[in-house]
Amino acid sequence: MGRRRGLPAPALILLPLVLVGCGSSRVLLSPVPSRIESLEGHARVWLTNAEGATRTKFSFLLALPDRGSIEVSNFLGQSLYRILLTPDQAYLIIPSKKVFWRGEEIEIFDFLLGFRLNLSEMISLISGEWPPADQPRWDALSWKLDRDEQGRISGGQRQELRFFVEEFVAETKFPRSVRFEHPVNSGRLKILKMDFNRPLRSKAFETGYLGELTEKTWEEILELLNDAD
Repeated sequence: MGRRRGLPAPALILLPLVLVGCGSSRVLLSPVPSRIESLEGHARVWLTNAEGATRTKFSFLLALPDRGSIEVSNFLGQSLYRILLTPDQAYLIIPSKKVFWRGEEIEIFDFLLGFRLNLSEMISLISGEWPPADQPRWDALSWKLDRDEQGRISGGQRQELRFFVEEFVAETKFPRSVRFEHPVNSGRLKILKMDFNRPLRSKAFETGYLGELTEKTWEEILELLNDAD
């Protein structure tokens, strides 16, 4: 599978996450627990590539270590698509068209962002915690990570992909704004709000309903997304 071509309103994905506050509003909606089991919130992503610039909003629910749900919309609040990640499969779903595409999580992130990430790496970008290189689900091509004076992860590089934490949530390790650079594109992810360990919504990661939808090839999904843009 090659690089994404013409995908409208790229999301994320990748999804980094931490939250932002304007004025008196808070980024983190609850105290940081001693053990994070889930992350839930809202974010914005700005992406620039050879085709121009796009802006996207998304809500996310990440249940550690291997489940995720990302709802992507445009800046008018119109739903574009959903990304559903399970321990052994990843889906891109267009509910309004009753269709979906099935693939590997790194393929979906590659299509959406122009570079390969897995869910574990997305969670690391959001939480500021990076596991040792020998941990399960870790990419064989290891990251070179940078730390600031407080020991927080402030940036990293893997091959041609680099990221930089531009701002942390005050007095925490959580990135508030992350910039990434890659030969295919560059962009910025900003977390608006984030909460920890909330009770998971019923059927948040259920896939049974996909049997009522039509499975499409990536080319067919891409055409539908372009038509909706």
